[in-house]
Amino acid sequence: MAGGASGYPAKDTEPDWDGQLMTDEGLWQRDKDEFGSGEYTSAGPLAGQFVELTRLLLAASTPAQVLEQVVDAAYRVVPGADLVSVTLRAPDGTFHTPVSTGEVALELDQVQYRAGTGPCVDTAASGSPGYIRSEDLKAEKRWPDFTAAAVRHGYTAILSTVLMPDASPPRVPGALNIYSRRPGALDSQAQDIALLLATHGSLALASTTAVSRAELEANHLRRAVESRDVIGQAKGILMQRRGLTADEAFDLLRRTSQDLNVKLAEVARTLATRHSELDTP
Repeated sequence: MAGGASGYPAKDTEPDWDGQLMTDEGLWQRDKDEFGSGEYTSAGPLAGQFVELTRLLLAASTPAQVLEQVVDAAYRVVPGADLVSVTLRAPDGTFHTPVSTGEVALELDQVQYRAGTGPCVDTAASGSPGYIRSEDLKAEKRWPDFTAAAVRHGYTAILSTVLMPDASPPRVPGALNIYSRRPGALDSQAQDIALLLATHGSLALASTTAVSRAELEANHLRRAVESRDVIGQAKGILMQRRGLTADEAFDLLRRTSQDLNVKLAEVARTLATRHSELDTP
């Protein structure tokens, strides 16, 4: 799943599931506020999003499709969500991230997997309280490796909620992870919505076939290979036209990806497929 221009709009607008912008932002905000206050009775846009999510989850035929819908929904409806991923834990105790909205999420999740601790790892552990939240990572002391990496990338808050991807024993849990660039943005209201999304996702996963780590990892590997190929093409174009080394070309692609908040592979794909247009004065 991609970020920025590859499918995820700027967070100052809220699209519906057909990609059309909501015309009444005040109604949308009121709907969110009521949901978080416990006085939610509106049939407004947030309710509509959950109705549509339920329809899409029921139509999903594979675990990968379910996870993609949940991650997409979290990015769209959780206040403050700037980056979203899913952590799954295998029976052997290892972790992986099959779906995310950006490569930075993969990197931050991997930091936690290597350290053996962090919000997504602790949430997916046996005996998890159901969620872990930190509203200011700059002041967080629990996960030094993770917090240093997150703050370095500009993410200052995180919310992880438990995701139960398999209804059958041993019921190995996972986590829905939401990152924000704004301290305090992932508050109790965001937590309520994320927990509801995770519940929707867990139920939908239980109605599909048991999560196959091999299936999800094969899908992730296929995407990784495709991304590597297109990044290689883009590097070659930059090396030829700009006289750059391979490392310099990759650094330019990476900086452009970060500046535009667009997935690195999407920047590379744009360059590789439309370089003749980009050369036009």
